[in-house]
Amino acid sequence: MGVKCLWDVLEPCKKTFPLDHLQNKRVCVDLSCWMVELHKVNKSYCATKEKVYLRGLFHRLRALIALNCSIILVSDGSIPGIKVPTYRRRLKERFEIADDGVEPGKETSLKRNMGSEFSCIIKEAKVIASTLGILCLDGIEEAEAQCALLNLESLCDACFSSDSDIFLFGAKTVYREICLGEGGYVVCYEMDDIRTKLGLGRNSLIALALLLGSDYSQGVRGIRQGRACEIVRSVGENVILEKVATEGLAFAEKPRKSKKQVKTPVCRKKGTLPLVVINGNNREPEGLEQIKQVIDAFMNPKCHQADSNTVSRAMAEFSFQRTKLQEVCHQFFEWPPEKTDEYILPKIAERSLRRFAILQSRSNEVGVNLPLHKPQMPEPDKCPVSEIIKTRKLQGRECYEVSWNDLQGLETSIVPADLVERACPEKIIEFKEKMAAKKKKPKPKRKQKETSSPTKYSSVTELSLKLQDLALSSSSTVTTTSTVEAEQEKEQQNSKKHNYLCLIDSPARENCNNAWSTTMDRFDAGPNSCLFYPETEVIDLISPCPEARSRSVSRSYQEQKSHDHQLETVIELSDSETDDEEHCRKARELRIFLENIRKDYINL
Repeated sequence: MGVKCLWDVLEPCKKTFPLDHLQNKRVCVDLSCWMVELHKVNKSYCATKEKVYLRGLFHRLRALIALNCSIILVSDGSIPGIKVPTYRRRLKERFEIADDGVEPGKETSLKRNMGSEFSCIIKEAKVIASTLGILCLDGIEEAEAQCALLNLESLCDACFSSDSDIFLFGAKTVYREICLGEGGYVVCYEMDDIRTKLGLGRNSLIALALLLGSDYSQGVRGIRQGRACEIVRSVGENVILEKVATEGLAFAEKPRKSKKQVKTPVCRKKGTLPLVVINGNNREPEGLEQIKQVIDAFMNPKCHQADSNTVSRAMAEFSFQRTKLQEVCHQFFEWPPEKTDEYILPKIAERSLRRFAILQSRSNEVGVNLPLHKPQMPEPDKCPVSEIIKTRKLQGRECYEVSWNDLQGLETSIVPADLVERACPEKIIEFKEKMAAKKKKPKPKRKQKETSSPTKYSSVTELSLKLQDLALSSSSTVTTTSTVEAEQEKEQQNSKKHNYLCLIDSPARENCNNAWSTTMDRFDAGPNSCLFYPETEVIDLISPCPEARSRSVSRSYQEQKSHDHQLETVIELSDSETDDEEHCRKARELRIFLENIRKDYINL
């Protein structure tokens, strides 16, 4: 509980920070406060059986790990003797106090019942934390007192606790609440703000605890927090405790105008402070002694000293045990190993990147490029990021999806863009250059669709060469063979099948004309040539086919048509589907013309 209504008094000093405020900090956690808070979320049987409170602790710890926040868990030890009466009254002697026969009124600390339900919850929390590389410091008495001492000695940056009396033990910065997920935040109170805004220091807060009531005293009946603050501020920070210790709490009440004497009330229970009288002074030796005990309990709590081996061991950093964590999560939550890795490995990788960012920052400050290693915080000397894969947006925040170097099997994960920029800006430059190169790279041209038509030549040159070869073969046959051989050659020529290709564009027409001119010239020059054309004829494939010259050896159109089936390859004039009929007609006319030439040559 802490001090009654103290959080209401400190409300003007309340500040809310985003969750990133915790990055690269070292914090102490009052483990009992966290587990009570998480256990209150759902007290149903299913929630207890499925250990929802442990899941909440696991997710809190992994969120802090991702922020490179070093964590020190602190658990409660024995119950202080001065707190026993309040504790018995609050819990009605259930489970937490071992029955060892000690009278409540004596100043003897009592051991907690380690077999109680809450003690078992604390044990489970310690097991989860140990597998993540977080050790727990078992306090001698109050956990919040141990956290406050570490914060006061600057061994940690802040404390997590919901007990308001942590300020009375000397804490400087306290986080009361933490919220994860989208828009995560922490609620923070700082002692400097309490001094400047409220005019209350540590001594004044202890005096408020005596007036309002706390775990160690019942307080003054009928006094409210506003009035108590006015009284404490009127006395002053430096003299308030001395005044309370010597005069008691009688000064806290205004004397009434009534002349009736009021008897001093007597405390019925041992271990509680006497109530303050309305008119008169409360100077009983028993009451002053109890006030001094309360002051001493806040000013000098029983804790492990900052230079002790116990504290040093709890503050040492250990690597998390992956296999052990998988076993524990399977035991508590029935998670497969893959699910456990999915939860924790990206957080471990992000922590490594944050540590590398710190390394880079320190190297830049001192002007060196070599890695600097800080004791108690080993940092990597190589950037854990292999490369940036692509940009992502997570919960409205700019992020990068990156690949990792040798991080226990983790391949890729998503990290904030600002973190990558601090840790490895050269990776961002490489990624941007890579993306720019992809944009400049031309797209490959779409291949022409293959059709079932006969083979086509891709260039005019191939077509010209084909026609020249045809002409040369015909010329050599006429000039080099004898009469008998000529007859055999004619029979072979009749049995041959010729494949002719079409000319596609206008420039091809000129090459075709040149090829045919060469062929005609060679035939005319030969001694046995029977072709007699007055001049080289130009073949126009676009205009209608010229009429065949009348010869005695020429045949009718019907006879010529009967031999068209001997040609294997159909000449395709164009790839355009809209001109198919026109091209087919021209191809047919070309075939007829070429067939006439061939037959004339054979007959002659």
